[in-house]
Amino acid sequence: MTLREAIKEAMSEEMRRDENVFLMGEDVGIFGGDFGTTVGMLEEFGEERVRDCPISEAAIAGAAAGAASVGMRPIVDLTFMDFVTIAMDAIVNEAAPMRYMLGGEVSVPVVYRCASGSGTGAAAQHCKALESWFCHIPGLKVVAPGTVNDAYGILKASIRDNNPVIFIESKALFGRKGEVKIGEIVEIGKGEVKVEGKDVTLVSWGRMLERALQAAEELKAEGISVEVVDPITLVPLDEDLIVESVKKTGRLVLCHDSFKTGGFGGSIPFHSIPFHLFPFSSIPFLYIPCHSIPFYWIALHSCSFHSRPFHLTPFLSSPFNLSPFLSSPFHSSPLLSIPYHSIPFHSIPFHSVAFHSIPLHC
Repeated sequence: MTLREAIKEAMSEEMRRDENVFLMGEDVGIFGGDFGTTVGMLEEFGEERVRDCPISEAAIAGAAAGAASVGMRPIVDLTFMDFVTIAMDAIVNEAAPMRYMLGGEVSVPVVYRCASGSGTGAAAQHCKALESWFCHIPGLKVVAPGTVNDAYGILKASIRDNNPVIFIESKALFGRKGEVKIGEIVEIGKGEVKVEGKDVTLVSWGRMLERALQAAEELKAEGISVEVVDPITLVPLDEDLIVESVKKTGRLVLCHDSFKTGGFGGSIPFHSIPFHLFPFSSIPFLYIPCHSIPFYWIALHSCSFHSRPFHLTPFLSSPFNLSPFLSSPFHSSPLLSIPYHSIPFHSIPFHSVAFHSIPLHC
């Protein structure tokens, strides 16, 4: 089964299971979805449950949040993740905090599907991976599967979840094939060690998981044992899985299909390692993101922005490559990050102020 087929199968099964589940978005009906993930669903479920919408991401995302708040379970196909910019108010200011603001009396079970990343020849407005934006927002769950089976299983879990979920699917993987365990649910918040290793931990997800697995396989021939950890869910992150792996290997490399500045991969060492691994915070880590510049439209250039296996292997192939990090004063001292709490703000002024890191916290 291909990834696009697995996504369609998961949605169809949940729509057959629960009459409150419905699909909405641009071109999801007659056209079968911009990436072919909804072909045939209009014929099976009809226009009431497979709703072609006008070209207004703001209206689509807002209508879905409203429908979810009154008992429905909408699945929104936002197509290219770049278009989520138009829908941000509905997702960030309405869907995400609604349950919290209303004292838990209202659930918002909506899934926003976003086709993420480049590598397909699309240009700067059709190739972004913006998961870090949503990982920053309390009230949202964010999942980014990198295999066909994980996409199938965690999409089913996302549809059943009572919170808004950002479901990130890599455009470059739609044609990839894999075995699917029909009926199996992949738990949100639980990652998986895809390859056991002992020399270095490589954390990656989504599109770059494939590259990470390729790099680990190439290095095996050189006698280097790479442990590949796939979080699958970014929020809530399976920190224990990463911590246990890093305890074993003593080294951490993070690679993702997104920009460097503000990238989610760069934040993992700061909220996973310091408090759990102290006093092991001298563990070296490397961060391998994409270039922080707009993408070209040419397919070859679009693909070259990614860290391919031959980009990853030099970082993983020799302990000597990590020596600058071992000797750095920064890495020989504990890392400490003092952020806000990851829950929506209270309306009471005192509580709002208390969310900040004031001197007594530092």
